[in-house]
Amino acid sequence: MPEVQNGTNPNLELPEEEILKQRIDKLMRLRAEEGFDPFRNDRWERKQTLEEINRTYGSLEADCHAEGVEVVTAGRLMTIRRHGKASFATMEDETSRIQLYFQLDATGEKAYNFFRKWVDTGDILGVVGTPFRTRRGELTLQVTRYSLLSKALRPLPEKWHGLKDTEIRYRQRYVDLIANPEVRETFRKRAIIVKTFREVLERHGTMEVETPILSPLAGGANARPFITFHNALGVNLYLRIATELYLKRLIVGMLGRVYEIGKNFRNEGIDIMHNPEFTAMEVYWAYANYQDMMDLTEEILVACADALGSRKVIYQGTEISFEPPFRRATMVDLVKEYCGVDIESITSDEEARKIGKAKGLEITGKETRFGILTELFENFVEEKLIQPTFVLGHPVEVSPLAKRNYDAPDYTNRFELFVYGKEVANAFSELNDPLDQRERFTEQLRKKTEGDEEAHVFDEDFVQALEYGLPPTGGLGIGIDRVTMFLTDSRSIRDVILFPTMKPKS
Repeated sequence: MPEVQNGTNPNLELPEEEILKQRIDKLMRLRAEEGFDPFRNDRWERKQTLEEINRTYGSLEADCHAEGVEVVTAGRLMTIRRHGKASFATMEDETSRIQLYFQLDATGEKAYNFFRKWVDTGDILGVVGTPFRTRRGELTLQVTRYSLLSKALRPLPEKWHGLKDTEIRYRQRYVDLIANPEVRETFRKRAIIVKTFREVLERHGTMEVETPILSPLAGGANARPFITFHNALGVNLYLRIATELYLKRLIVGMLGRVYEIGKNFRNEGIDIMHNPEFTAMEVYWAYANYQDMMDLTEEILVACADALGSRKVIYQGTEISFEPPFRRATMVDLVKEYCGVDIESITSDEEARKIGKAKGLEITGKETRFGILTELFENFVEEKLIQPTFVLGHPVEVSPLAKRNYDAPDYTNRFELFVYGKEVANAFSELNDPLDQRERFTEQLRKKTEGDEEAHVFDEDFVQALEYGLPPTGGLGIGIDRVTMFLTDSRSIRDVILFPTMKPKS
């Protein structure tokens, strides 16, 4: 029987630390007996990726060689099947995989014996060879020369089962990426999504900018911030929870159209939709409004779906269509549709609280009818919005930075986009009245003093910026992690963040 090495080693019962110990010993013997250090190479001129080889020679017929052809490639050995004078291996790189065929006559006795004795699964090899297709139909490289470029001291996950333990997958993403090609594909798709965001925005003449991550105030959203201390200045600073207020300052400064793609940080819970640090895109256009932002949001998401191949995707078994136009409905209408409550027919806060209590909401006695409207929406409507839906007409009291709708002054010119019951985008016609903004910040400050840790801070400098004149402006924020989740059928936000936040092991 031939010796078979899969993702771990021939003896599957050995613990990983014992395998590590054995492989370190093997490395020491390789250096001593052969005078060879596998880590001395600092370059290998790879002329073809495995994807290029598969594409170029994929039409070879069975039992046929690409005569006179020599390819030069490299990758990681995932499996090894050793026979007497011939061995097979599976090699993968970042693009694809291919079978390797090592034969004593082709490589020479010294090189072949070196491969049999010193090369293990997980090792990185540079390979020179000729493509051919076996009688069984598998495209293969007949290896003529090779170089051991790097040694793997720890074993790979067992090939036939892969790496499925999510704790290990997230904590050791490098192993997850080696073991699960579909994970590598997810992050390639994420890169395409981010690229598409930029292409659409720049097509509209929007300039990419960078704003501070450390700030003396955490503004732009209602959220609990992370706090740090700057030793030289002797002050607390906050990791940003949003880029909004700095970007709007740039519109005041006459930059016209700006956007930023970057990390935000919120000191809140962790679940399948939330990670303490996440990636968002925010964009602001002078002389635009929330309806322009709705059109832009639709354009971006449709372009992302097109870039990945289809406007219809399956997410956790449910088909979601990103075919425009997306549904547009007001919060009032949606609460009426799903809860049977017409907030417009309610004349007092007390009556609204009674209805909310009858619906099962926890009532403190301080809620306004617009607060009840928001809670009814969050508790009974959001989860039912499976197909992309723009929700319009948020109350003023939950939208401290949005422009008031002067035809319906209790509401704002704002929307949120929901997909599969989750918020993906938030946008509004920006409040540019500095007196109104000061009043709303004052109200948020009152809520904060009463114990609301997520109430918005009072940002005096931002109000001062508005006093210099902010033109009519449309602003939009889109969660890139969530967009990626829905377009790649990823159940958890941790599946689309390379290194999600984890509790320390000990």
